Amino acid sequence: MHRVSRVIVVLLCLLAPSSQQALRAAPTAQQAPPAAASPVTLDQAIDRFIATESALASRMAAYHPRVEVYIQHLAPDPVVGAVPTRDDYFLGQLNAVESPGVSPLSAGRGWFRPAGLMNRPFGFDYVPSGFAATTVPDRRQLDRTRYDFTFVRREFLDEVRTLVFDVQPKAGVRDGFTGRLWVEDRDFTIVRFNGISRELDGWFSSFFRTRLSFHVDSWRVNVRAGEWLPSYVYFEETDFNENRSAPPEAPKLKGQMRLWGYELTAPSGQTAFTSIQIGGAVEDTSEQARQVSPILSQRRWEMQAENNILDRLLAAGLLAPPGPVDGVLETVLNNLQVTNELSFEPPLKARVLLTSALESFMVGRTVVVSRGLIDVLPDEASLAMVLGHELAHVTLGHLLIDTKFAFADRLMIPDADVIPTLRFSHTQEQETAADARLLDLLGKSPYQDKLATAGLFLRAITAQAKALPSLVQPHFGDYIRGQEESLMPLIAKSPELAPGQIDQIAALPLGARVILDPWSSRLDLNRAPAVPLYSAREKLELAITPLFPYLRYVE
Repeated sequence: MHRVSRVIVVLLCLLAPSSQQALRAAPTAQQAPPAAASPVTLDQAIDRFIATESALASRMAAYHPRVEVYIQHLAPDPVVGAVPTRDDYFLGQLNAVESPGVSPLSAGRGWFRPAGLMNRPFGFDYVPSGFAATTVPDRRQLDRTRYDFTFVRREFLDEVRTLVFDVQPKAGVRDGFTGRLWVEDRDFTIVRFNGISRELDGWFSSFFRTRLSFHVDSWRVNVRAGEWLPSYVYFEETDFNENRSAPPEAPKLKGQMRLWGYELTAPSGQTAFTSIQIGGAVEDTSEQARQVSPILSQRRWEMQAENNILDRLLAAGLLAPPGPVDGVLETVLNNLQVTNELSFEPPLKARVLLTSALESFMVGRTVVVSRGLIDVLPDEASLAMVLGHELAHVTLGHLLIDTKFAFADRLMIPDADVIPTLRFSHTQEQETAADARLLDLLGKSPYQDKLATAGLFLRAITAQAKALPSLVQPHFGDYIRGQEESLMPLIAKSPELAPGQIDQIAALPLGARVILDPWSSRLDLNRAPAVPLYSAREKLELAITPLFPYLRYVE
């Protein structure tokens, strides 16, 4: 007997206070004490983190994590500070055999173009190597012959005690990285760097070939004992006055780069099953020959196709392993089924796509929702709206799986071909029918009196769809629907958008809810309490914000 339950969902994004506070007291009991070691001089500390940085470059050649870059171009706004005018997106795989670089995984979605091609006259193109190189302060090497290092202070970043250094190239700012380094004091590894490297070709003018760089805040996390790997990079450039070569049309922008899936290409990954032993007698205890019914045979065949697809998405680093976020989605999905007297065998499941693009779709009996969509949904009723739309397709008997994928060879393809091969869309007639069914499902659900925020979210998506096409364009499924006439009854339940009203939250910023482990690709919900807003500038709906990962040692 199922029971309707509630999921506590954060209504506002927690903009956590900066963790870069200087140490003023002894570490708390929760902070891991540094390992006992002999005292080192300042010069020895510099030599050690230079050596560990060089060693990291060698180790990175063994990994090929997934890389997602998302950038928003901004225009000033008197009410909310800035509004997006355009966005750009790239999904790829890091390749650092000789120097940092990326290869695309989403054909047709990448806006990175080779340097030297006039692809966008009078505009701007992005160079892949420029973004990949932001995982290291200097893509050549940090060393004393090229850089001056100035000790600033000791500082705790969460549970990690660090030494802080300011860095400047001796030959001038054009010769490398200028900024600040945070070095943990156990193994002397750089865990964060903040500044600019004007060697990097982050983007450039397609017409005048003006090469420009922008400021970055780059973070690493401790994935295994003694190993720190790049996890997140924040880009921001709102003032090009200091760069005299910048053209007047240079945009203000904010962006983020996320890396995940290191474990997929870990050097020890191929030996994980070497201890499996095969052999031994198998006793057949069956009393008589059995065969499932044709209906169950068809369901098993569809389930085989579903499992093949989910396994391939997982192997490609695009789907999160099963985890606690799945349980939250399945609870809301169960609430909708119980109150509408629906039951399925096998039961419906939920999984999370690791990308930021806002989308949801069905793979057989599994609802898949993107990490980015979970991030920006304002409350549980909005999540119920998304899941309810997919549930509507199930109840209407729409095609949920292409059984050609039950054949194993169909997905024996390179990772770069996974996105072009898999599509889970429906016809316009089916979408309209699903919208009508969704309204019926929500009307009988525990969320029937809380749908104003769901309609408000649809208003926000509709208002921003033209400026943020890369965010709302799906990889696999259907577009997030907001302007369709079939959803007008839901939108009518919500008030008009009021950007200056701080108590009206139509959508959250990216990164508001979900925490991504870059090593294992596992997800968890950010359970930190919400904070009150001071002004409309802090609403940050569908916006990119800086991210401060929680740093700790993995013992």
